[in-house]
Amino acid sequence: MQAYGLSCKGGLNTNLNQFEMLKQPGFATELMNFEVDPDGGYRRINGYTLFGGGSAARPNSSNGILGLFVYADGLIACSGTNIYFTLDGITWLQINRSSVDSGGDDYSTFTARSTAARTSQQQASFTVYEGSSIYGEVVITDKGSSAKPALFKMTGTGALSGRTFFYEEITVSGVVYPKYCVMHDKHLVVAGAATALNTIYYSGTSDINDFTASGSGSIVLDDQVVGLKSFRGDLIIFCKNSIYKLSNINDASNIAITPITKNVGCLDGHSIQEIGGDLIFLSPDGFRLVAGTARIGDVELSSVSRNIQSVVSTLAASIDSYVITSAVLRSKSQYRLFYSSTSGATATSLGIIGTMTPEGFEWSQTTGIKAHGLTSGFNYSNIEKVYHGDTEGYVYNHNTGNDFNPAGTQTNINARYKTPNFDFGDAGTLKSMHYVKISMTPEGTVQPSLKVSYDYDDLNKLQPSNIQLDSIPTPAVFGAAEFGDAYFGASADPMVRQAVQGSGHSLALKIFSQDTKAPYSINGFYIDYRPSGRR
Repeated sequence: MQAYGLSCKGGLNTNLNQFEMLKQPGFATELMNFEVDPDGGYRRINGYTLFGGGSAARPNSSNGILGLFVYADGLIACSGTNIYFTLDGITWLQINRSSVDSGGDDYSTFTARSTAARTSQQQASFTVYEGSSIYGEVVITDKGSSAKPALFKMTGTGALSGRTFFYEEITVSGVVYPKYCVMHDKHLVVAGAATALNTIYYSGTSDINDFTASGSGSIVLDDQVVGLKSFRGDLIIFCKNSIYKLSNINDASNIAITPITKNVGCLDGHSIQEIGGDLIFLSPDGFRLVAGTARIGDVELSSVSRNIQSVVSTLAASIDSYVITSAVLRSKSQYRLFYSSTSGATATSLGIIGTMTPEGFEWSQTTGIKAHGLTSGFNYSNIEKVYHGDTEGYVYNHNTGNDFNPAGTQTNINARYKTPNFDFGDAGTLKSMHYVKISMTPEGTVQPSLKVSYDYDDLNKLQPSNIQLDSIPTPAVFGAAEFGDAYFGASADPMVRQAVQGSGHSLALKIFSQDTKAPYSINGFYIDYRPSGRR
């Protein structure tokens, strides 16, 4: 008998051929609804639950969610032609109001104001100016053709009825309706207006609602702006086919626009996020980083998604047919991007997860999450909150629970992980399998299945049936375990021994589940086999 062991690391790889994969057996050839653990292993993802708990609790009836933002001790949601704020996901306060007093309105006065409709409102962008307000001031722009930037702020604590609210629309210049916004060095910077696709506008210094005040201005570029991000003292301007940086915005005599590259652009501004001190974005040739270097003021571009090039190429080829949203889950060192069409089914909606590990980004995929609005951030209590919303107008607690809940309907999580094909160092020798030991970390009662495939799923070879792993010992945790559902003294990472049948020159292992049970991690495998004749 001979043995072969491997640890699960490297994430999804759809780029290397099967022979190259033999050198790195920890990679996954399929990794759907799993996430990479930064410390090693692949974990089935959590699900999502209705925010507020009730299926009827939607901001604006069946109008789709166009944007979400964690603000103060609650959540802002854009839906239809309105903007809403909530503390609990049950009661939603419409905040786009006309003629609000410059000092703010109390609750009863504010709710009595007429609606300032966000005509043709589409996918929204958000930014916050800290200023002197307790929660900061939120600016909202969107991809619609006739909506000015919206400014909202709130003061007070406790029930909404005891708070003060302020809302107004900001005039940038004439009929300029920008799509993107960011706060940069005491200025509100906007761009992407249909009437000025190449122009960025910046407000007065510490005067974010006045684009004629001291310190304000505009700059015309030679490419269409698709996104903005403040980064290490500079403003990074992402364009369709190029990237620029703006420096010295507060020094009129030395303000400068410098090209970072004129050969790489950004496919969608809603893919831009900051993670690990760098900016990540989706370019035509994959996910790239704008990273700082040891030289002051210098940046570099690097590609980080070569392992999933085929996945990204498919996405890039149809980018105009998708709504792109992204967020960073800081507690997991994780970047998540979701893409789906407005009319597409939730079950077929796709996503990509990139996890930062000591070896760089490692990737996996998701299906079954339709996130047309997505946000993550720390609320006023410094607790990280993550939400997403769909085209039916529902808002969900993202990354929580053991199942998916579109429109409040409990749905299985379909998770699949497949290893490369192993030849154990000799493709010419036939091997008879004895057993497999799987190192797992169950987070409750789990029953995934194991499939063994021989010789690259050769249809002329008898392939064994799937095996359900129903004897995984769940370790007892003091204060949480229930009698009869957990094992006293069981390891937190049990080795599950499973006898297998069949023989072949190579084999691949697949772990999969489609249920509403607890998440679990797959850490590695130990395979026991007997080599026999050569042919």
